[in-house]
Amino acid sequence: MGETIKSLKGFQDVLPSESYKWQFVEKLALETAELFGFREIRFPTVEYTGLFNRSVGDTTDVVQKEMYTFLDKGNRSVTLRPEGTAGTVRAVIQNGLLNEALPLRLSYITSCFRNENPQAGRLREFHQFGVEMFGAQSPSADAEVIGVAHEIFERLGLKNITLEINSIGCPKCRKEYHRALKEYFEAYRDRLCPTCLERMEKNPLRILDCKSPVCKEIAKDAPIGLDYLCEECREHFEGVKKRLELMGLAYRVNSRIVRGLDYYTKTVFEFVSNDLGAQSTVCGGGRYDGLIETMGGSPTPGLGFGMGLERLLLVMAAQQIEVPKPSACQLYLGSVGEAAALKALEIVTQLRRDGYYVECDTMNRSVKAQMKYANKLDARLSAILGDSELESGKLNLKDMATGESIEVSFDELSEKIYEHWKKSEFEAMAEEFGDLFAQNGLD
Repeated sequence: MGETIKSLKGFQDVLPSESYKWQFVEKLALETAELFGFREIRFPTVEYTGLFNRSVGDTTDVVQKEMYTFLDKGNRSVTLRPEGTAGTVRAVIQNGLLNEALPLRLSYITSCFRNENPQAGRLREFHQFGVEMFGAQSPSADAEVIGVAHEIFERLGLKNITLEINSIGCPKCRKEYHRALKEYFEAYRDRLCPTCLERMEKNPLRILDCKSPVCKEIAKDAPIGLDYLCEECREHFEGVKKRLELMGLAYRVNSRIVRGLDYYTKTVFEFVSNDLGAQSTVCGGGRYDGLIETMGGSPTPGLGFGMGLERLLLVMAAQQIEVPKPSACQLYLGSVGEAAALKALEIVTQLRRDGYYVECDTMNRSVKAQMKYANKLDARLSAILGDSELESGKLNLKDMATGESIEVSFDELSEKIYEHWKKSEFEAMAEEFGDLFAQNGLD
């Protein structure tokens, strides 16, 4: 027997016992975004490395430390995508999507890759739901994008998710802020980590995002970006706040949010949860008005967010939010003998075409073993097909929960399964809302 091969550190399997939760969340997120006009886009896993160096920024931890970069067989430097925005922007420019009606609204579900220390809610391969909007410059666009994330959390029933917002200004007013940061951090030069010493010359704003405990402590008393906003950026930020209030979205201004990527301008935001420990951010994003131009497109404003699905599912589990379980097997059709097995296959094939989840024996098991398997499936109905059933064209259809059974012809199976399914649904609903009916004097 050969050596067992295991998954790489920081990469995990999603098993059937969990995958239905992912499917539920992904479907809900895409459908919610669609209500705001966002349409799904899909883009490659691998891109030229220059795409991320140019967009994400060469002073970020992502580019400096975390990207999976390698040479392909053509000796070209390529990278597994570390985030979703850069690939979306590249696809938008390359395919001329900005020639369509603006604003352009796109959504995606994608896997991303970062070579960092794995921990709860942060893996080396992780998954994001994201939205991007292009062509809209007004504060209303910021509020709408934030509203998509908020609506997803509302629909999932999540509690204690706090929206934190900030403005990091535009390139014009950020120059003054950078100058102030340099002056401040210069006094701590001998205590800053080597990475932050390099950042101090290229982009001192990145020091505020450093994970080093020493640098974090130093940064606590650094100048605040909001004090350096130009009039346009200040008005924009006030406009975002006004619209969030109009939409009924509570928020907290957090002047230390800068986000971990260089392309952000003006509005940045995060949704944070207390149920995740240190990794509290469930969703983060903001505006990136200069990114498309940097990537070779015409000057076009843009903004968006990325929502970590692993973290979202952890919050849901912590808050004990139930996800609808997959449909149980509606009929297990057992068989005895070759002729019956062939007829059973014919019957379940037609029932599946009618839209039912049904199974029959594929293991040549005994009847006892087949019924044991039907129990493990939690099948709602079962029947055994043998010589006498083949001759009569009828089955003894058994309710696995109550033990009750009725005789049904082969042609009636589809109808009877439907009747049983509707009856079970009604009984479950009556049980769930029974107390509510009683409280209102209803039978």
